[in-house]
Amino acid sequence: MNDQELAKVKSVVRNIPDFPVPGIQFKDLTTAFKDPEALEIMAKALIDIYGDKGVTKVVGVEARGFIGGAILANRLGAGFVPLRKPGKLPAEVIQKSYAKEYGTDTLEIHKDAITPDDVVVIHDDLLATGGTMLAAYELVKSMNPKKVYVNFICDLADLHGREVFPPEVEVTSLFTF
Repeated sequence: MNDQELAKVKSVVRNIPDFPVPGIQFKDLTTAFKDPEALEIMAKALIDIYGDKGVTKVVGVEARGFIGGAILANRLGAGFVPLRKPGKLPAEVIQKSYAKEYGTDTLEIHKDAITPDDVVVIHDDLLATGGTMLAAYELVKSMNPKKVYVNFICDLADLHGREVFPPEVEVTSLFTF
């Protein structure tokens, strides 16, 4: 992604103060998703990162991770796996509970979604404190795939979310705020 493209995507990300609770400065990437040029820039940048890594599955974290995750899976010729909140998946699941910056939550994945032959990218729109994605990583890793990558569109660098991951985990983002 060149500097002009990065500036284009960042320029359409909306900031929403005090959402979902007072004191949070929420970066709303839905404004970038609805912009066709920004969406294409993000899709190409994701392919630049993962196009040669042998990815077989992309796991999208509910809900905004479904957008970039599905696009990435499609362009890589890989499968897409939704990581959802409890009660949303119809078949047998495994789950992981975790603490977030403003509460607690649980993630679920179909028990048969990932195999030991898979190379997986877990994708979400934004890295804040890292709690959600660390839980997603631990859940996917428990399924024993060959390799697990972690990716975000945006990293809120001041919140140090990358620091929660073990050093061997390759964590990438397209840009930071």
